Amino acid sequence: MTNRSLTQRVHEHCARIGKALSSPPRLELIDLLAQGERPVEALAAESGMSVANTSHHLRALHDARLVETRRDGLHVRYRLAGADIYELSRAIRALAQRRIADVDRLVQSYLHERDSLEPVTQRDLLRRVRLGEVVVLDVRPVDEFAAGHIRGAVSIPLSELARRLAGLPRRKEIVAYCRGPYCLLALRAVETLRKRGFRARRLEDGFPEWRAAGLPVAVGLEGGGT
Repeated sequence: MTNRSLTQRVHEHCARIGKALSSPPRLELIDLLAQGERPVEALAAESGMSVANTSHHLRALHDARLVETRRDGLHVRYRLAGADIYELSRAIRALAQRRIADVDRLVQSYLHERDSLEPVTQRDLLRRVRLGEVVVLDVRPVDEFAAGHIRGAVSIPLSELARRLAGLPRRKEIVAYCRGPYCLLALRAVETLRKRGFRARRLEDGFPEWRAAGLPVAVGLEGGGT
């Protein structure tokens, strides 16, 4: 095998991953699977796609070795093949924001312009949690919270927030987080909380970034209520 043929073979395999990721629905599925494993039906419901279409995209990701499966009774559950898969999707988004003006404008208009206060960094949140200064609010769906969450966080899905405000303390600032830096769930939660008189900010990243940084996480529903 010549040096050129070896390089070509390697590039062919690399291109398989690039081809598998060249689809907005598949990037969304990777974002969803970064929250925890789940069956195709749950992924379809969350992404707004049909089960058949979701299965098609999952097969493409599976063929590229980006996702793995596990049988759970009658269901097949999907999960990311490794933490590096989400890191790759993060790198793609970061590159797009740096190189494609439309992406940067979207981020600026939907996130930064809506923040009257700076988002909370991971380091600052960890420090303030240890001091007992804040309430950490997870506004993702309950199944995502159960699969993994910031240790000590309270679970109130965004759809339930308005009717559960009475259970939140007003003496402490509330820091909301969701799926990632471009997820709008936490931003909408902060807007709701501020309108009701709470001091609230959002975490600049989401749960996958917190976990990837090696910061304290927990699984299950224990301690997740208000």
